Amino acid sequence: MINIAQPDWLLLLLIVPLLFVFYGIYLRRRRRNIARFGDEKTVLQLMPKASTAKGWLKVSLLAAAWFFFVIGLCKPQLGARVKEHETNGVEVMIALDVSNSMLAEDYSPNRLERSKLAISRLVDKLQGDRIGLIIFAGQAFTQLPITADYVSAKIFLNSISTESVPIQGTALADAITSAARSFSSQSDRSRAIVLITDGEDHEGDVLEAAKNVAQEGIRIYTIGVGSPQGKPIPVNGELMKDSNGEIVVSKLDENTLQQIAAISDGKYVRAGASEFGLNPIIDDIRQIDKQRFNSVVFEDFNEQYMYFFAIALFFLLLEFAVPQRKARKQLFND
Repeated sequence: MINIAQPDWLLLLLIVPLLFVFYGIYLRRRRRNIARFGDEKTVLQLMPKASTAKGWLKVSLLAAAWFFFVIGLCKPQLGARVKEHETNGVEVMIALDVSNSMLAEDYSPNRLERSKLAISRLVDKLQGDRIGLIIFAGQAFTQLPITADYVSAKIFLNSISTESVPIQGTALADAITSAARSFSSQSDRSRAIVLITDGEDHEGDVLEAAKNVAQEGIRIYTIGVGSPQGKPIPVNGELMKDSNGEIVVSKLDENTLQQIAAISDGKYVRAGASEFGLNPIIDDIRQIDKQRFNSVVFEDFNEQYMYFFAIALFFLLLEFAVPQRKARKQLFND
């Protein structure tokens, strides 16, 4: 399968026919200028070295060089073939809070971006495991179904923002329940949920949801993002205010997150500025009994642009090597 990474450059291929059009216009004007001096055939006989055929050849070579150069700019890629293979690992559903409170700047640049960076690093450390992604605010949505395709996981992760869920709030119970329902039918024991949030629950009975999930043998690991003293929430260049005009301060609710982890035999970690706290969670997940999974993934793309640049260079050098005039004929024989 061929993939074009940057198809916008294809518009430059419109220059190829223009090269021939402009050269044709040049030859037409040239003939008109020759006609001013007399009969065209007679004048051309006085210019024995002039070669129209070589002119067309040079334009054709230049057009070929430009064609392959533009194809190279488009970054053609080979690969992305669907491949089924067997893995041995754990299924991990990540539930990420994308409510407005995650815009608080306890971390640089804010809670949400720091969490996305941590998830990306988590994906890099997974080996044979399958991963899925739930995003939630006032409601929970499955952003990425459970998969072993880590490349796709990072692509979906990069597109997440606080606008990904239209309803604001922090529905922890809905997030946990949705994550538990998202595991594959192949999984019966090797399952874990990583809940990343500031812990401010505004919807439902989260502890009851955690108990129900724990009864299914699913562990919940919670990562508290934020600080107990709290931070204001910047939205559209201004600090968020409540109905009374007071600045809203979002605080980390560690108590709720600790109870969720304890109920499900998981672990709670408060995210730090430098170390997000994933290492102890990863170590614990690796202790869970692994299962064998049949996975369908896309193979990585292989870049091919350098070959097209090489072909373009070949045609360009060939164009330089072709003389503009006819070869000089030998006037006298030995």
